[in-house]
Amino acid sequence: MPSHEDWMRLALELAIRAGEAGDVPVGAVIVDERGVCIAQGENLRERTHDPTAHAEIVALRQAGQVLGTWYLTSCTLYVTLEPCPMCAGALVNARIGMLVYGAPDPKAGAIDSVLQIPASRASNHRFPVIGGVLEAECREVLQNWFRQRRGQRPENMP
Repeated sequence: MPSHEDWMRLALELAIRAGEAGDVPVGAVIVDERGVCIAQGENLRERTHDPTAHAEIVALRQAGQVLGTWYLTSCTLYVTLEPCPMCAGALVNARIGMLVYGAPDPKAGAIDSVLQIPASRASNHRFPVIGGVLEAECREVLQNWFRQRRGQRPENMP
C-alpha cells in the first residue's frame, strides 16, 4: 500500500506540471478507502480563466464524478499546499474523510495557519488532518516557481 509520502510525490508531479504550464504549482490527489487514486487535480486557473480551478476543487469534482456522489467520507485528499478558505470550505462540504497536505500557507492557509475552517463552530464536518508531509519539497517547488516568475515580471506589473 502506498504511503502518505508516495501519494504526496504524485501530487508534487502534478504541481510541477501546473507550474510548467504557467499556473501556481499546486497538485492534489484523492485516494479512496481501498488505496486507489480516483482523482487528480492541478491548478488550472490561468489556463481555464476560472478563479475556482484550484487543484483541490478540480480533484473534488473529478472524485464526485467517479464515485457518483459528493459525499467523499471514504476518501483522503493529498495536496501540496495547505488549502485556502475556498478549498477548506469545499472539503467540509464534500465531507472529506481525511486531509494530508505538504507545505503550510502562512498567508492564506485555512486549515491550520491563518484560519481553522474545519475546526470552527461554523463547520458541520470535521476530519483528521496531517500537515507537513514532504513539506520541504512542496515549499521548494512553490518558492522556485515564484522566484522565477518575479525575475520575468516587467517593472510596471504588480
